[in-house]
Amino acid sequence: MSLSVPVIRGGQERGSRDTRVLHGVNGESLATVHEAPALVTGMTVRAMRQAPRMGPDERLAVLAEAGRLFAEATLGGQPPEEYCRVQALASGVPIGVARRTLGRTRDDLGALGALGAILARQAPVGAGRTARWVRRGSVFGVVAPSNHPGTHGAWLQAVAMGYRVAVRPGTRDPVTPLRLVRALLAAGLDPGWVALLPGSHATADALVNSADLALVYGSEAAVARLRGNDRVLVRGPGRSKILLDEPANKPLDDETLDHLVTEIAGDGGVRCTNTTAVLTSGDHRALADALAERLARLPVHPVTDDRAVLPVRPRKEAAALRAVLDRVAAGATDLAPRHYPDGPLPAVEDDAVALRPAVVCVDGADHPGLGTELPFPCVWVAPWRRSDGIGPLDNSLALTLRTGDASLVEEALGTPGIRTVLHGRVPEWWRDPYLPHDGYLGQFLKEVRGCATS
Repeated sequence: MSLSVPVIRGGQERGSRDTRVLHGVNGESLATVHEAPALVTGMTVRAMRQAPRMGPDERLAVLAEAGRLFAEATLGGQPPEEYCRVQALASGVPIGVARRTLGRTRDDLGALGALGAILARQAPVGAGRTARWVRRGSVFGVVAPSNHPGTHGAWLQAVAMGYRVAVRPGTRDPVTPLRLVRALLAAGLDPGWVALLPGSHATADALVNSADLALVYGSEAAVARLRGNDRVLVRGPGRSKILLDEPANKPLDDETLDHLVTEIAGDGGVRCTNTTAVLTSGDHRALADALAERLARLPVHPVTDDRAVLPVRPRKEAAALRAVLDRVAAGATDLAPRHYPDGPLPAVEDDAVALRPAVVCVDGADHPGLGTELPFPCVWVAPWRRSDGIGPLDNSLALTLRTGDASLVEEALGTPGIRTVLHGRVPEWWRDPYLPHDGYLGQFLKEVRGCATS
């Protein structure tokens, strides 16, 4: 075990007396993680406020170069492919996800640096001579997740907007933000503009309390206490949904099933944008049966295998997730296990098991399971009638409407709990850097102030 995840403050990589071992899903010891105490976290944020100014063009150029280094360079002695291996083992997400994140981060940061086009779209139309779009603070704290390496793109936008950013990594994936911080520093970002602060819940709390603004990812329980705090942007479960409201005589074809499988299980089903519920005005039982059969074809491989498409966890942890599913199903049937000769948790390596998909068929759009999101391909299938209205579709980070009812699309767009509306089949919509998935980050980090001169 030679990898070390340090505390990074003021551009310096530092050790700590507080350490823990980062284990892979197969039990392998991957790294020693040095943790920042709460006191050090507060001191770091205070020091970051004094970092020298960097102009917009300089920041965007640094970000573009950092994207290239993140994707292509050896950073901290770690080449890109070794990063992908460690990230996959630590997070349990298929290695192809990390590989795609390398390229996507390079491309997104390149686009971010191209005249600031992504940021320009976030500015209100009225910002100009008599109104200025300005930062609400100077230091942005991020309590990062471990579900998907691509989530870190949000705080990189904050650097472009002029924020110094301190990141408390997720416990299962500290290696992605470590690589990003190293890339930013190597690209020329001022050392006072970024910090990596691994640590406990106390570290996270200290960061939220000391930063001007904060972004916190977590489970519903973890973020509930922060909702309503205008200094904190909370991002919890996505609960993304799809509605199939197509003509009754239209058969369930391969194109529809392929679309659903991609939205449910793409990237291992671990994104907040993966579909967790499909509602249909057609035969919901036939749809659930077809989905179960199609999802059961997804192969089982170790997480570092090039062919891996399913997430992997230690057996005890995976069994606990299945137990949660059994509890919230409340007697509803998971149709997928009938297709699994060796069960829903097949062994792939040592004590590690793959989390095979679950397809739970329920007979009402009001079943509480439709609000349940788990970190593997798990989908609830339910009937829907126009008389049910928008209610069962609410509270969705993304809602796909495959319907000819234009009024339903407008109703969804007017529902605050639905953050992204997709009409029809929009392939790989989550890759569009210009599409706000949960509003623009600029809506939170910046504000309009009046400015008039004589």
